[in-house]
Amino acid sequence: MLERLARSLSFRLFAIFLVLAGLCVWGALSALRWVYNSDDIRGLISGHLSLHVQYVREDIGSPPRIERAVAITERVPVDIRILGPDIDWASDADFPALGTLEFGPSPAFSDDPSAWVDELSGIEFASDGRHRFLKLRSGDYDIVVSSPPISEVGGGPDLTMIIIGMVIAFLIVGYAAVNWLFKPIRSIRAGAAHIGRGNFDYRITGTRKDQLGDLADDINQLAADVQDMLDAKRGLLLGISHELRTPLSRLRLITEFLDDEKDQESIQAEVAEMERVVVSLIEAERLNVRHAAINRTELRVDRLVDELLRDYFSRDRERIKVISKAPHLIANVDGSRITLLLKNLIGNALRYSPEDAGPVELSIDEVDGDLVIRVRDHGPGIPAEEAAHIGEPFYRGDPSRARETGGTGLGLYLATLVARAHEGSLTLVDTDDGVGALFEARLPLSVPVN
Repeated sequence: MLERLARSLSFRLFAIFLVLAGLCVWGALSALRWVYNSDDIRGLISGHLSLHVQYVREDIGSPPRIERAVAITERVPVDIRILGPDIDWASDADFPALGTLEFGPSPAFSDDPSAWVDELSGIEFASDGRHRFLKLRSGDYDIVVSSPPISEVGGGPDLTMIIIGMVIAFLIVGYAAVNWLFKPIRSIRAGAAHIGRGNFDYRITGTRKDQLGDLADDINQLAADVQDMLDAKRGLLLGISHELRTPLSRLRLITEFLDDEKDQESIQAEVAEMERVVVSLIEAERLNVRHAAINRTELRVDRLVDELLRDYFSRDRERIKVISKAPHLIANVDGSRITLLLKNLIGNALRYSPEDAGPVELSIDEVDGDLVIRVRDHGPGIPAEEAAHIGEPFYRGDPSRARETGGTGLGLYLATLVARAHEGSLTLVDTDDGVGALFEARLPLSVPVN
């Protein structure tokens, strides 16, 4: 919950507003206190309060005159109690006994600069429920004034609770307003996710005419532009493939009539290599997008491996060791694309493994709901500085790029794209110069739920 709030833009903005509001209140109170103290307002108010206390003391007198105390209670909404050597009188019979009240100094009346009023000499304060009591000394007598009158015991609204309630209400309204302001972000994010999955026909709708609406329009336009560029790119590749295949087919036919068998084999090999490059480039274009079309079917992995070895590696069958740790394993994958991945991994391993170094190991396993394919060779390994480039198109560690030492550099690239198209991965798990390399492909056995 806290992590979700921390990532919420509306919550962050709301928190900023809340902090700014607190700073405004603090600044206003600080400025008021500064003006209050600097303009001698505090001294003026303190002097008036002291004068009024003196008036009450002198008006009641010592010994106290009860009629004067009664006159005060009739003019001012207070109750008075007088306690002394020969008197114990209260204007209200329910006036609490002084022994039940804890009198002492009040933080509101202090010489401290943070207090609003200077300390009143000879005055003590107490409280009991909603009533506040002020006790002053007049000779041998204690005079206690209660405000409001004792009889006013009704449960009127509590100012503190009113303020807290209003603050909470304002916070709720403020958060609702901020949440409404950023509500289009959810639809924009959902639309971006659709477009990111390759659904370029999707359009974000229902946004307002503001900056977030402009952002949604820009994303919609971006999707349309990307769709146009992809269509143009595919059209160009299809056109190039068509134009290349036709002359290559004619060239292959012409080589059949060459008298020199050595030249014939050399040219045919070059033509076959060019055809493989064209086919690989077209397949790479189909896979090198997040929305690559995958024709998933449920198939037996061991049968797919058997067909692959029979169709493509019949001459090298003795050099390939299959280790099936999960017999009869069924996976929901694109069979032709997985065949392409295995063909490239095994072909790459055979190319770099000497015939007397032991067989290439093909391992099939199931780990945590994933189909795990491992291919280990016994070649020279891959140096650490080259391992980071595995899976890049046309990259080969051998700078000579001769056919005897490797292909076009598209095999591992295509295998990586096949794994990604299945929401999986292809990684170089282990490599060491002179020991060999181990490639691992992890593919979900079932269709991932987005």
